Amino acid sequence: MQLTFLGTSAGAPSLQRNVTAIALTLSHRGETWLFDCGEATQHQYMRCPLKPGKLEKIFITHLHGDHIFGLPGLLTSRSMGGILQPLTIYGPKGIKAFVENALSLSGSFVTFPLEIIEISAGLVYDDGNLKVSAWPLNHLVECYGYRIEEHDKPGFLDAPRLKAEGVPRGPWYQQLKRGESITLEDGRVINGADYLGPATKGKVLAIFGDTAPCDMAYSLAANADVMVHETTLEAAMAEKANGRGHSTTLQAAEVARQAGAKRLIATHFSARYGWPDMARLLAECQSVFPNTELARDFAVFEV
Repeated sequence: MQLTFLGTSAGAPSLQRNVTAIALTLSHRGETWLFDCGEATQHQYMRCPLKPGKLEKIFITHLHGDHIFGLPGLLTSRSMGGILQPLTIYGPKGIKAFVENALSLSGSFVTFPLEIIEISAGLVYDDGNLKVSAWPLNHLVECYGYRIEEHDKPGFLDAPRLKAEGVPRGPWYQQLKRGESITLEDGRVINGADYLGPATKGKVLAIFGDTAPCDMAYSLAANADVMVHETTLEAAMAEKANGRGHSTTLQAAEVARQAGAKRLIATHFSARYGWPDMARLLAECQSVFPNTELARDFAVFEV
């Protein structure tokens, strides 16, 4: 999997950063999931290798404008480009009305199958390879973080051992690879789990929406391989940040530390911060959680 940050500013864009949008490319099938879609996200798409035709799902964390105002433009441009690939949007209650009203009032439409699913806390999606769950956060409006988990991959089937024990090859090998049991013609019951090597643990990615510190954050990010968290303001401005439903550098890093995350990518920086400020913000994060990186527009991170 690969993360591409299309916007890393908080609230309003700056000359150096666009507002929030994060693309997750699924390497095993070449499709992209988008997390939030701030204003001008479609412009950011045109400035990087991502293709709108590969966009399969959009997960919205909350309905503040810097996270959703790019949706109508992206959807209609996708249609005008002749893209027929179905698209599903997930988001809090109200996302359906926002999209449908924006399209209707502007006389716009989409030419591809579009499904809009309003979510609540809990499991949102599971296709047997990846599952996505939504976790409520502490913001001024209903807001979620998303935990993306790969299912563990079964170990390799020990075919030589099966052959040595007189188990003939056949279509039942697929069942054995899934850890299921089969019954041979001679009456023997073969348990596939007994012939599998160790499973490979799937990756875990936690993408936070806007949030002030909250207990739910530790469960959302528990043991995550990569945690993406907002760091709207510096540590000295904690009262202002928390009062507006946001976190500071130190607070984001503390979540990563206590949750046992392996890696923190900080994003969603106030437009007051320019490039000269980044080293200071990074140092604050790393004082608590050393394995921290700062996102920037068009930065790509391997998961």
